[in-house]
Amino acid sequence: MGMLKEFREFAVKGNVVDMAVGVIIGAAFGKIVSSITSDILMPPIGKLLGNVNFRDLFISLDPEKTKDILSLEKAKETGAAIVAYGQFLNLAIDFVIVSFSVFLLVKALNTVRRRMEGPPPPAAPTTQDCPHCLMPIPLKATRCGHCTSELQRT
Repeated sequence: MGMLKEFREFAVKGNVVDMAVGVIIGAAFGKIVSSITSDILMPPIGKLLGNVNFRDLFISLDPEKTKDILSLEKAKETGAAIVAYGQFLNLAIDFVIVSFSVFLLVKALNTVRRRMEGPPPPAAPTTQDCPHCLMPIPLKATRCGHCTSELQRT
């Protein structure tokens, strides 16, 4: 019974709920980015590169089965072994967009956190000035390394 109670306490904690919300929003964001990549970014790029449809870019490992086939779907229907590098390009661009977006989000959150925390406290001094020659010396020194005067410890 103790393990069940412990699990319930873990599951109800705010961090688990926050993480679940983050995963759900992240999945939705991933779908939006995939749509932006495949439906908005890649068509104009394909047009600039001579009417290339990135979804249909593939390399056939069975060229006799896919002779004169330009569509990835039709190439798959033949049962030929193919490398669909066009879809890989779309997914790679999706990844770059998502990772850059996450980077910007984390950077913004870190900036806000730093502003809320304020400036760091000043570091404790590690040196003092010699009362005789005014040169900096370590706090624990008993003699000045510059003028060799004996120092009074305070």
